[in-house]
Amino acid sequence: MPTLRFYFDYLSPYAYLAHTQLVRLNPAIDYRPFDIRALMPAVGNVPTSVICKPKNRYIQADLRRWVGHYGVPFARNPGILELDHRRLLRATLLVAERGDAGVAVSALFAAMWGVPRPLGTAAEVAEVLVAAGVTGASIAADIDSSDLNEAVTRATDEAVASGVFGAPAIFVGDEMFFGNDRLDFVRAALERSA
Repeated sequence: MPTLRFYFDYLSPYAYLAHTQLVRLNPAIDYRPFDIRALMPAVGNVPTSVICKPKNRYIQADLRRWVGHYGVPFARNPGILELDHRRLLRATLLVAERGDAGVAVSALFAAMWGVPRPLGTAAEVAEVLVAAGVTGASIAADIDSSDLNEAVTRATDEAVASGVFGAPAIFVGDEMFFGNDRLDFVRAALERSA
């Protein structure tokens, strides 16, 4: 099966839901974390579910439907509003350099949206990664490096240049699919590309 590119930010519950299903398709996944809070204004997108109360109510019901449909755990991390979400992105890039991106993404999404775990400090993020099987004694010390922070900015700029306007965005070749509800199209595109 061909490689797909998965653009995501851990702040998106729909990216979490999409990821739980993408891994079941068993494609090769090129993980592309980006900072959604920086990307959206750069492309002229606004988080309408935040500013529109009726849409927010709908999304809460919609998320429950998808969780039931997929049969996956779902509980919003209680610290989501306080945590440094870029730390999770930096951690993903760090671990990807070591070849464990898929393990890191699954573990961090689970800690954010599945079965919440503390993610407020570099040590807590490292603990989640180590518990998932990622090795490396210096994870906690390296997560907050300025080099990794710059790498997140470059990754976000690359997402903008690729036409990404939100999360999740999934590419099969040059074809982009946006959202958790386009996975049937992703599956078909993967089959065509195989």
